[in-house]
This record gives sequence, C-alpha cells and structure tokens, in this order.
Amino acid sequence: MDIEIKKSTKPVKYNDALSLLEARSKLVSKNEEKELIWILEHDPIFTAGKNFSENDILDKSIDIYQTNRGGKITYHGPGQLMFYFVIDLRNRLKDIRKFISVIENSIIETLREFKIETQADRDNIGIWFNNKGEMEKIAAIGVRVSKWVAYHGFCLNIKNDLDPYKKIIPCGITDKKVTNLKKISNIRFNKIDEILIDKFISNLKNLDA
Repeated sequence: MDIEIKKSTKPVKYNDALSLLEARSKLVSKNEEKELIWILEHDPIFTAGKNFSENDILDKSIDIYQTNRGGKITYHGPGQLMFYFVIDLRNRLKDIRKFISVIENSIIETLREFKIETQADRDNIGIWFNNKGEMEKIAAIGVRVSKWVAYHGFCLNIKNDLDPYKKIIPCGITDKKVTNLKKISNIRFNKIDEILIDKFISNLKNLDA
C-alpha cells in the first residue's frame, strides 16, 4: 500500500486544500500519482456539502463556502484536526458504505486508545460521544467518490472553539450538540494524528479485493 503521508504545520486555506485534493484525485484515477493522507488545520470557515439547506444557517451574516463533498453544513477552525485523503477504491472492495465504516472505525479505535468510548450512527453520519445520555458529535465525515476514487475526509474536534457552531445547524441535526476532546478529558492527546493514520491504513486492508 503506497500512500503518501503529508502533514502541514501551518493552517491551510480551505479552497487551496480542496483544489489540491481534486487535482490529486484526477491524477490518482489516471494512475499518475500515489494515494494521499493529509493532516492539517484550517483557519475559521463554514463549509457546506451538496445536501445542505439554507435553513441550516442561523446567522445569515456568515460566509459559506460551498463544496462538492457529501453532507451538509459544518465549521472548521484551529484546534480541529483535518484528516484528508485521496484513496483509490478500484482495486479494493467497491463499497462506499464499507469505506465509510473504515473511517468510522479508525476514529473510534483511535479514541479508545485515549480511554474515550464513541460510536457511529447510521442515521446521523459522524462519530458521537455519549455525555450522560446526550449524544454529542466529536467528528464529522464528508466524502466524495468520483470514478471510484474517494477524497475529502473527516474532521476531529480536539480543542477547537465550539461557539461558531451556534451560528449553524451542524450537519443539519437540530437535536444534538457538538463537543471536543478537551471537554471530554483533560489528558494530552499526544500523537493522535499518528494513531489515526495507522488505524486508517490498517482498516483499509479490510477492503482489499
């Protein structure tokens, strides 16, 4: 499995990241470039997937960047780990639901390393933490698949500001809150990016054709 691992230490503009992912996906589909995992952070930005509704915007003064990923509206900003990828599914099991499970399991298994139990939800995509009976979202997932090359990725809330979520209905879900790891636990999440990468690559092997 020949996947390039890329890490950006400074925040990357959302549209720059999107342009790189789209260009890389086309090269991968032509067998002209390696698959990619890219870890980064964004400056504050609200993004909307193909399924978003104007009703999901509570504060009409905010700017929204519309994308071609799946999902609805969410927020990205400092303190949030962005895990982007470009993965070729042509020589793997061509099953998008099982690929989403690879992502979900990678996040769940990573957080378990830090003694945090989370779960996926078939009805509300993402990863959820049970806070005394209240389900709170800790990670959002948005994927696009073109010619069986999957790209975009997921974001994991670590120590990001949660106030911007009050300006939107995150992912179009009205009855659940958003949280981050710092609210859940005071421990240090050392090398969480490395663990996520290892879990993701390991779980990808479950899709080997």
